[in-house]
Amino acid sequence: MKAILATILFLAAIPALAESPSLSGLWAARLDFGPHVRGTLDIDRDGPEWRASIAGRTAAVKMSEGSVSFALPNDEGSFRGTMRADRITGHWIQPRGSETGSLFATPVTLTKRGASRWRGAVAPVDDHMTFYLRMDVHPDGSLGAFFRNPERNAGRFMDVQRVVVDGAHVKFLRKNDRAVADGTYDAESGTLALWIPGRGATFDFHRATPVDEAAFYPRSKNPQRYVYRRPAQRGDGWPVGTLQEAGISQQAITSFIDKLTAIPIDSVHASDIHAVLIARHGKLVLEEYFHGTNPDALHDTRSAAKSLTSVLVGAAKLSPSTRVYAAMGVPVVDARQRAMTVEHLLTMSSGLDCDDNDEKSPGNEDTMQEQSAQPDWYQYTLDLKMIRNPGEKSVYCSCQPNLAGGVLGRKTRRWLPDLFRELVAVPMQIEHYGMNLTPTADAYMGGGVRFRPRDFMKLGQMIIDGGRWHGQQIVSAEWARRSTSPHTEINGSKYAYLWWLADYPYDGRTVRAFFAGGNGGQIVMGIPELDLVIAFFGGNYSDAASAIPQRVLVPNDILPAVTHRSR
Repeated sequence: MKAILATILFLAAIPALAESPSLSGLWAARLDFGPHVRGTLDIDRDGPEWRASIAGRTAAVKMSEGSVSFALPNDEGSFRGTMRADRITGHWIQPRGSETGSLFATPVTLTKRGASRWRGAVAPVDDHMTFYLRMDVHPDGSLGAFFRNPERNAGRFMDVQRVVVDGAHVKFLRKNDRAVADGTYDAESGTLALWIPGRGATFDFHRATPVDEAAFYPRSKNPQRYVYRRPAQRGDGWPVGTLQEAGISQQAITSFIDKLTAIPIDSVHASDIHAVLIARHGKLVLEEYFHGTNPDALHDTRSAAKSLTSVLVGAAKLSPSTRVYAAMGVPVVDARQRAMTVEHLLTMSSGLDCDDNDEKSPGNEDTMQEQSAQPDWYQYTLDLKMIRNPGEKSVYCSCQPNLAGGVLGRKTRRWLPDLFRELVAVPMQIEHYGMNLTPTADAYMGGGVRFRPRDFMKLGQMIIDGGRWHGQQIVSAEWARRSTSPHTEINGSKYAYLWWLADYPYDGRTVRAFFAGGNGGQIVMGIPELDLVIAFFGGNYSDAASAIPQRVLVPNDILPAVTHRSR
């Protein structure tokens, strides 16, 4: 009797252990935030007035000397463009998003449909948040968990250490016992409703479906062996070919893709590669996607888009010797300010008090973006103190390439999204993108532009081809060479004009690579000697795993597969 009573008392004392097994497994939740304004946009003349209509909303249109603009009520979006003969070209500016935290400008073309009507389509950057929750019962009976979040890698910061289950109430705790998520489990509906403070919303988690599993795991829970197929022709300017035609071992690449597919998703730090693409001799020969990503989705390029700033400066033929403060029309109070040039901004050697790796630095990117006293980020940067001579030392700081964009806008007197579209996007057949904007609606050139993977990869091919894309000179051959040549070092790594440089062992020698690199595992790499372009996209934001593509996969898996150099 005493033994039975002791057992009853023991079980009563551990309700969490009794409940835990029912919650183990994979869960998924997603919230869509819009934007709700999207689809067909019409601009019509109604008597002497012009009206815009989209998604059931209307607004008066301003037309002045070829410029066309309007703003919807309640800050639901706006448009600015230019009338050219039978079309209006411009950008839709969507409101600040919940996941993105930014305004975005996406390209719009309206074609003439009559004497007084133009019609086009608005396709804004999607704004959503997805969470996967993996819970497992440990050998000691406790319940462990981790969150995966493909858009922001929020689970990396949640750092769940233990799960507490008290009846229907569930808490996810960090080391300091601070709750990073808590909510209730409804056994009848099978819903786990969790409030996630950092996201400011309640997410209703359900048991993962096969579709959810295909996005959580690289390619479903039980993927089939990989079978190589040449990339599809998509009418975007990329010629396609096969690995064999390009002198790349199909067997080695097949093993490589199988390796990526088999990556165990057993923690928040597991490698999270969304896409890998390879082009050789100007042809796309590999295009593979993982974790539910697809070729049409715009992907966050993070700081890899700094290299786009370098390209745009070259395309606009802005001289690197341009004086920054003079171009911005700001009086100098320090001789070092007068000496600062665009080249210093492109090499991160401005001398300004800014450092993205120092939280206390006043020019730290997060500090600048989170403050609200100065919405003009150009002026915020120009107001920073000079702490060293320009060119003396390179320090990684995103406000520097953004300020280079400000100089470019002042010198050309153009809005940067329009300038990018005219000089880069149109000639390079980039039809869809999302340029993130500052609070003053200037393009933020410090990173974060969203591209389809095939389109962003074109930048690397264009540089390898001497600044040309399909016969059109985007930047000069000299700029293609100069902008990817070593100018300085940052934290021991060679740096060019907003391009990183690296050397790799290959076939008994060393080959030089230039690459655009962004937080999370965003890479567009060119290796001129091999006529090779490699692109990776990923979701390991703020995690050491984000460096795996360029540090491990390129030298160990891709370069050994390149068997010869002939066409």
